[in-house]
Amino acid sequence: MNILLYLIPIALVLGGLGLAAFFWSLRSGQFDDLDGAAHRILEDDDDSPNPPKG
Repeated sequence: MNILLYLIPIALVLGGLGLAAFFWSLRSGQFDDLDGAAHRILEDDDDSPNPPKG
């Protein structure tokens, strides 16, 4: 039972750190463009490298 005196505060601190990281990512704009990467993969790039000669 004494281990709970250590585990509960550690769990609360880790949960708080995760919540702080989530709010930081919201403020920094990590979730602004959710569809951009999905559509970007379908676009054809004209800047493809030249095929190897030989």
